[in-house]
Order: sequence, then C-alpha cells, then structure tokens
Amino acid sequence: MASSKWPAVVETDLPHGYALTSSGRVSGVHDPATEFRKPPFTDHERVALDNALTEATRATGVRFTVYIGGLGADPAAGADALLPTVPDAERAVLIAVAPGDRAIEVRSGHEIEDRANDRVCQLGVTAASSSFRQGQLIDGLVSAVRVMAAAIGR
Repeated sequence: MASSKWPAVVETDLPHGYALTSSGRVSGVHDPATEFRKPPFTDHERVALDNALTEATRATGVRFTVYIGGLGADPAAGADALLPTVPDAERAVLIAVAPGDRAIEVRSGHEIEDRANDRVCQLGVTAASSSFRQGQLIDGLVSAVRVMAAAIGR
C-alpha cells in the first residue's frame, strides 16, 4: 500500500531562494552572485509541461507528477520507491523517466488504481515513446499526460 508523506518536500529544508508552492511544486530563483548553468529545458517546454500537468489534474481529480532523473539499477523498483514520496501519493499518477537509461515507468496510487490501471499506464508509455525516440523529452511527457488524462476521465 502506498502512503503519502505530505508534504513530500519540507519548505524549511529547501535551499535559500526556493519555496514550496500551494500546488506542491518547488519554485526557485537564481542568486545573481553565483554562476548560472543553463537550465535543461526552455521556458516554453517548462510551461507546456506545467500546463499539461495542471489541466490533467483539474480534469481528472488525479494528481499527475513527472520525475526526470536516475531511477537506479532497477528502474521499476526506483519508480516504486518514488511513488510514496510524491504529494497526494494515494491519488497520484507518477511518470518517471530516466533518460540516461532510456527507461520510462508509470505508477498510480492505490485510491485510483482502478481508473489509472495497467492499460491506461501503457497508453501513456506508448504516447511518450514516439517523441522520446526523436529526442523530444518534454513533448513525450506532455503527450503521455494528455493521453492518460483523456483515458482516465472524471
């Protein structure tokens, strides 16, 4: 059974310049006195993903969450371990992508597993895979979120 550790992120543990928004997302600013690394995604890509997540969550009542990063030696186990740490884990869909390992894993919380079942999760993976093969990570994630939200419905 998945359990939630709400909030998944404790605001007092965040670095200087970061805040936890009311939606559960972490927002941060850059200190002008330090060197700035170019972000991995453009503003347009971040806005597109944020809009897709927001629209899907509002349309379905399910919390959609995306994780991009390493999932360990066993991506499936990594996604399983990650799900309980997302906000509202019992009612969440997690799309976890490990680009370096070319892995995508989708998990759903126990309260919505009948709505976000294996078929719906596979639809999300299939929707993302085409864009991923073309090197379009964000487009693939947006497609996955939209297809899954349409399949889940209200």
